[in-house]
Amino acid sequence: MQLGPADYLIWIASFGLEAYVVVCLAFRKDTFRYFSLNLYMLAAALVTVGHYFTFHTYGFSSMQYRYFYYYSESLLIVLIYFTVMELYQHVFREMNVSGYIRGAAALLLVGTAFFSYAVVRQNKDHLTSHFVVELGQNLYFVGVVLTYLLWGAILKLRETRTRLIQLVLALGVYFSATAGTYALRNLFPGLQEAVLRWVPPLIGTWLPLAWAYTFSKIPEDARLATARLMVRAR
Repeated sequence: MQLGPADYLIWIASFGLEAYVVVCLAFRKDTFRYFSLNLYMLAAALVTVGHYFTFHTYGFSSMQYRYFYYYSESLLIVLIYFTVMELYQHVFREMNVSGYIRGAAALLLVGTAFFSYAVVRQNKDHLTSHFVVELGQNLYFVGVVLTYLLWGAILKLRETRTRLIQLVLALGVYFSATAGTYALRNLFPGLQEAVLRWVPPLIGTWLPLAWAYTFSKIPEDARLATARLMVRAR
């Protein structure tokens, strides 16, 4: 399979946006305020570079590229999972429940990993690679649920921090679109080559784009009127 100009453009755009978010957080001295998010963006930028060099060294259809893709994607979904937990801590920081959130996050991650292993353990061939794919898929669906629960908490608590709201909304779109792509792959395998191969790269570009805009344009102390927030949720 040969990649066209659009594929390279997506690679360049993704890396540029991911690196921009890391630099923007450092410039605004927010690296540790959003540590998990920053770590995820840094890892995503390195993975994007890794995809490019692995493709040019071994080819798109090679086992090396396939293993690098799935293992790196699993690493990224674990990191973005902790980013979700970090946003939970920002929302509930005034309630002093950070310890409970970290404990619940660890239990949920272990539970998801155990469930994923239980699903694939009957297949003895390529058990590890199947487990990696299953874990990534399950964590995306867990991410959808957690993000919508977080959005519900934002509405319930009448959260007005504009930057935090924008970060959560962008993450909700990302998780929803990615989980939907997994579902369509399972239901309609024939769509993979025609349509669905373009969706994950575009979704991967969306998230750093949305976060780059948020950190560039929205100050940390910006507030959104509660009435406008409720209208947006309808």
